[in-house]
Amino acid sequence: MIRELKTFIAVSREGTFASAAQKIGLTQAAVSAQMQRLEAELGFALFDRQGRSARINAKGQQLLLQAQELIQLYSNLGATPVADAKAMHINVGAIATLQRTVLPDALANFHSTRPGCHTRIIPGVSMDMVNLVDAGDVDMAAIIRPPFHLQSELQWQTLAREPFRLIVPSYVAGSDWAQLLSEQPFIRYDRTSFGGRLVDRFLRQMHIGLHEICECDELETIVKLVANGAGVALFPQTAAFTRWPAKVRAIDLGVHTFYRETGLLHRQEQSLAEPVRQLIQFIMKCAPGQQVMSASPPTPK
Repeated sequence: MIRELKTFIAVSREGTFASAAQKIGLTQAAVSAQMQRLEAELGFALFDRQGRSARINAKGQQLLLQAQELIQLYSNLGATPVADAKAMHINVGAIATLQRTVLPDALANFHSTRPGCHTRIIPGVSMDMVNLVDAGDVDMAAIIRPPFHLQSELQWQTLAREPFRLIVPSYVAGSDWAQLLSEQPFIRYDRTSFGGRLVDRFLRQMHIGLHEICECDELETIVKLVANGAGVALFPQTAAFTRWPAKVRAIDLGVHTFYRETGLLHRQEQSLAEPVRQLIQFIMKCAPGQQVMSASPPTPK
């Protein structure tokens, strides 16, 4: 039955027998036969069938949660002590900024209530994380919101909306962000990243000529470059930068302010194991908030 349960989970993730068959390397007929055997062994239907389509019914959704936990336990046979039989491994993908801010408190709270669970943080960029969630390789991902429509099987929960500021070396005078952008060397937030795409779109809309000197994805690197006087940058005010370094000054973009939205991406909650849902709740509670962050904080003296 283990093989049939793994196929059943694949069907739930992919949405159709055909897609599941392609994903796990079987024919559609083989997947259909396995699901019929599983239903026969269990004694109840898992799908509402209509013509050639089959949709998981209420009993199927209930079985899905049990099947995921059972497969996890099966995978741990021989590796997990009997005393830890209820242990569960949860994989969490995360971009660097959310690893440093939201996740530590959330994970500490989670493990205090779930001492038998094991979590693994998988670092990466947002685009890669979307693919890992979609493939089922991670249970959730803390990332920047994708600039495209998500599949219906995936669910997004917002953690924060982070306003972009123009950050400049503290000795650079003036508060006209457009003039400073056109006059000062520019350090670009990597345009292949989700956050960098927001910057690129903003610059194209504003039609501002730039003297670009550097492009990178690591936010701390951008801040250090600005602090060292290399240039200016359009930068999201994340929870890690509620106060700016002494050598950096932030300028509000006013009515032209745009935002980087961070959040959690995972499959629909009803398909997740209970410990995974609990960890999601802890992460949401530790979020800096879904409200717009306040205007530029005072520069440290």
